[in-house]
Amino acid sequence: MPAAAAALPVPATPVAQAQQQRRPGSRGGAAAAVVRCSAVAPASAATPVLADLRLRCAGPLPALRRLADAMAVEMRAGLAADGAGELKMIPSHVYSLPTGNETGLFYALDLGGTNFRVLRVQLGGKDKRIIDTEFEQVSIPNEIMHGTTEDLFDFIASGLSRFVATESDKFHLPQGRKREIGFTFSFPVNQTSIDSGILIKWTKGFAVSGTAGKDVVACLNAAMERKGLDMRVSALVNDTVGALAGAHYWDDDVMVAVILGTGTNACYIQRTEAIPKLQHLVLGTGNTIINTEWGAFSDGLPLTEFDREMDDESINPGEQIFEKMISGMYLGEIVRRVLVKMAEVSDLFGHSFPKKLAEPFVLRTPHLCAMQQDNSDNLGEVESILCDVIGVSQASLEARRVAVEVADCIIRRGGRLAGAGIVGILEKMENDSKGKIFGRRTAVAMDGRLYENYPQYRRYMKEAVVELLGPELSNHIVIEHTKDGSGIGAALLAAANSKCV
Repeated sequence: MPAAAAALPVPATPVAQAQQQRRPGSRGGAAAAVVRCSAVAPASAATPVLADLRLRCAGPLPALRRLADAMAVEMRAGLAADGAGELKMIPSHVYSLPTGNETGLFYALDLGGTNFRVLRVQLGGKDKRIIDTEFEQVSIPNEIMHGTTEDLFDFIASGLSRFVATESDKFHLPQGRKREIGFTFSFPVNQTSIDSGILIKWTKGFAVSGTAGKDVVACLNAAMERKGLDMRVSALVNDTVGALAGAHYWDDDVMVAVILGTGTNACYIQRTEAIPKLQHLVLGTGNTIINTEWGAFSDGLPLTEFDREMDDESINPGEQIFEKMISGMYLGEIVRRVLVKMAEVSDLFGHSFPKKLAEPFVLRTPHLCAMQQDNSDNLGEVESILCDVIGVSQASLEARRVAVEVADCIIRRGGRLAGAGIVGILEKMENDSKGKIFGRRTAVAMDGRLYENYPQYRRYMKEAVVELLGPELSNHIVIEHTKDGSGIGAALLAAANSKCV
C-alpha cells in the first residue's frame, strides 16, 4: 500500500481495537464463516462501528479541496514526464475530433469491464448525422478474464464475427470498402499511434496472462484473422476518449469525459503546447485528448481499515486506489466488509454469523442501489437482499436500517471523491487556459452504469462539485449523461481516421 494518509485521521475506537484483537481471521476469508456471535454483544454494539464509519467517510469540504488540488498536481507531473507522478496522463494521439461530415458504415468494439459491446453505426454526414445504430452486449466469463491473451481475444473476435453476420439491409458498406472498427480499450496502454497501443497492465479485475507489453490492436487483428473476419482497426481509444468524442459530436462545449462504471477513468482536452513530454514531436499549436488514468490516484485519500484490507487481498495490491474507492466493482465489497465487522462484534444479524457474508464480492453495487431505493416502512427489499444475498436468516428492522446507512456512507464518500476529482481536472484546465473554462459553458460528459443507474451516487457527486466551485462558477459547468458514448465515439473516431479515404 502506498503512503496515502487518511484525510480524516481518527484513531480506532476502543471497541474496534478490542474486537480487532479477538477477530478470528480476514474479513475476506473463510475463517470468518465460523464466527459465532451469540456471546459477543447485542446489536447496539455495532453502533460505534457505524459512528466511526460516518466520520471517516464524511468527505468534508477541506478534505475534498485538498484532493482536488492534489489531483491537479499529479496531472501536471504526469504531463511533464512519464513516471513523474501517479497519473499516467497518456496522450491519445487524437488530434482532431469528428466534425459531423463523416459518412459510411463503421463498427466499434468496447472492452472495458465484465462485458464487451459490439455496435455498428451508419453515418450520414452533416445533414443526417447518425442514421442508424445496432449493438449487442456479451458477458465475459471469469475464466476468460483470468485466462490467456489468445483465449480473451478469440472470445471477443467470435462475438464480433457473429454480430457482423447479422448486418441487415439498413446498413450499407460501399463496394470495395473494407469494414473498419474503432476499438475502445479501457485499460492503461502506452499508445504509440491512433491505431496501436502497448498494454501497461490489466485493471478492473482482469488478470489475463501474456498481454502486458504487447500491442492490443495486433492481438485483436490476429484473433480476427484466426476467425476469418475481414476487418481493419482504424482507431484505438480509451473508453473515456470515446465518450468525449461521442459527446463532443453533439455538443461542442464538452471538454471532459468521465466513466463511472465497473471501473473509472477521466480524460480531457489539453493544449498540445502545454504537454512538456510531447515537445519533441513538434506538434505546434492545437489540442489533443489526454487519458489521465485517474484510477491510480492515491494522494491523501480517506482510507479506512476496510479499504486497506480489500486492497491487500486484491489482485493488484497498492494500485488503483482511487478506483477501488469510487467505482462500481468495489463499492459493494467495501460495504460487505463493514457488515462483516458488525456481525463479528454484535448480534446484529442474529446469533450466528451468516456464512454467505464471508464470500468476497457476494454483495454487489446493484444490491446497494436497490437497498437505497427501498422507501417502504419495513424495508422489505433490503430484507430480501440481506436474506437472499448474504444469508441472514432473520434481518430485524434495525439490521435493515443499519445496512442501508452503511451503504449510504460508502456511496456518499465515493460520489464526493469523484466530484472532487472532476473539479481538480477543471481547475487545472482553468489555470492552463487563463480563465477560459469557468467563464463560459463547459460540459462534462458522464458515462458508465454506476453513474447512470445510481441516483444517490449522482447526487452526491454533483453536490461536491457545487460545494467546491461555489454557486456562481458551478452554474457554468454542465454535467451531462452520454449513454453508450464510448462505443459511438470509437466508431466516430474510426470514421475520422478511416484508412479507406
